[in-house]
Amino acid sequence: MAVVWFIRHTESVSNANLRTVHPAETVLTPKGEAQARHLVGAFTAKPDLIVVSPFVRARQTAAPTITHLQPVAVETWPVYEFTYLAPARYRDTNADERLPWAQAYWQRNEPAHKDETEGESFAELLARVHALLARLRQRPERWIVIFSHGLFLRALFWVVLSGVETATAEAMSRYSHFVRAVQMPNGAICRAEVGGNGRVLLSGFDVAHLPEALRD
Repeated sequence: MAVVWFIRHTESVSNANLRTVHPAETVLTPKGEAQARHLVGAFTAKPDLIVVSPFVRARQTAAPTITHLQPVAVETWPVYEFTYLAPARYRDTNADERLPWAQAYWQRNEPAHKDETEGESFAELLARVHALLARLRQRPERWIVIFSHGLFLRALFWVVLSGVETATAEAMSRYSHFVRAVQMPNGAICRAEVGGNGRVLLSGFDVAHLPEALRD
């Protein structure tokens, strides 16, 4: 059984309701940069592998830890955020301005729908989650750390807890309710155990490594 730490990136400009350019290029705020530096304190040993999302904010979050633990194995996996709105919607907009588009997406509740033909569908998200779980069960490392994103990680936790395999309208609605009810703070760590038999044990969200002033 492998230990896997799932870490949500620290505060980004999008989280702070500031204007963005592209979902993959969103950067950290000064608070997010400070949170990322404090993440280093959560490590008392070196993991076998660090996995990072290709999105900039996750890579910035991981950077201080990777530097501190060098040399350490690092790989980029498709654990990027669930970007259900088309990337063009992020051009010079903030979260408040994107809210009507987001609400329309969830009210539509169609698992195969791709916003403006460029957003990621819920069905594609679910496929990525199952692919990650299968990959983790096959890896030889005993301790893997994954720097990822809030919607994607909560999709993974929801799949583990619910056992959902197929992207139906009912499943999409249930996931929508789950992410509204379960908040994963920026910079939080969920420590899990992943067995080759498919069993996954999840912990709560840990932010003890962050000073009170830097917590969400």
